Amino acid sequence: MLKTVFAVTLTLLVIIMSGRFVKYLSQAASGDFAPDVLFLVMMYRLPNFLEVVLPLGLFIGILLSYGRLYVDSEMTVMSACGMSRRRLLAYTLIPGFFIAAIVGYVSLIVTPSGIQAYVDLLAESRSEIGVKAAVEGRFRVDKASGRVTYIERANRDDQTMEGVFIAQPEPIVDGGRPLVSLVTAAQGRFEIDKKSGQRYLVLDDGVRYVGQSGFMDYQVTSFSQLDQLLRDSEVKTYRQELDGKDTAELWGSSKLEDIAAIQWRISLALLVPIAAIIAVSLSKTDHRRGRYGKMFPAFMIYMVYLVCLNAIRDAIAKGEWPVFPGLWIVHIVFLLLGLILLYRDSMWRHWWLSWRRRRG
Repeated sequence: MLKTVFAVTLTLLVIIMSGRFVKYLSQAASGDFAPDVLFLVMMYRLPNFLEVVLPLGLFIGILLSYGRLYVDSEMTVMSACGMSRRRLLAYTLIPGFFIAAIVGYVSLIVTPSGIQAYVDLLAESRSEIGVKAAVEGRFRVDKASGRVTYIERANRDDQTMEGVFIAQPEPIVDGGRPLVSLVTAAQGRFEIDKKSGQRYLVLDDGVRYVGQSGFMDYQVTSFSQLDQLLRDSEVKTYRQELDGKDTAELWGSSKLEDIAAIQWRISLALLVPIAAIIAVSLSKTDHRRGRYGKMFPAFMIYMVYLVCLNAIRDAIAKGEWPVFPGLWIVHIVFLLLGLILLYRDSMWRHWWLSWRRRRG
């Protein structure tokens, strides 16, 4: 079982990391951050992926390994020798609790540090990126500000650019017309103000046009040097800001979103043994159905479990669900489901014998 869990977890992790790598690679190619921090970004995000993949790896590993034992009739032989489902569950929960401890450690300690380091790395990269991420001969669009830039040539040695073109919408003041500014410059470079730490684009020997398309009243300004403040888009999202907080800070907070975040981190560890119980109960199969016969319904139950946890977390953060029972009600429901599925045969036999006695 452990070998199967390791193989499944590694496979899922490679698939997820490959998809993220392609996404980050495209962002680096478009100039969102420097390419030399790409592998550091992947390393910092790895614990965040592992805490979700590892419980799923255990769940699928139990289904595959125990399903093979049922199909090969080995589980039947062990049952005839006195191996009860209760003892099988006990043997399964021993590595299950060990994996739950690993997931809890990663979720409570490692992942917050990794996400915070990831956000800080991107912020530092974007503030110091300069000409490293400049893309020659391509129009680059910043969706947040609507700014369009084009660079004819970029010199990485002296951190300068040639043939700079910038077009961006101007702020509308007092219901005025929507204006657009166009700037062309012979040379440009990035500079960081030492006092404020803000990043500026410094352009030399250029012309700035301000006006509205279709109108002739343009403002034309020639300049020898123009400094433009670059307001980079926010790196940290709302969820990353919460997930990057230290667990001790969340524990003493009374904010609903912080309480939802700490319950989520603990829930990832509680998910492991409950998912193991469900997997053991659904792993029973036969030759006709095969070892993959119950994979789809089992996987759907696990997905519903995870989606319910995520939905309740968002509801707690928005005040739409009480802090207590909070996420714990989802664990109780699926724990009862797993126990019912595990002992449904014996429960049915007990009910049938009781009914026959009453009839007799």
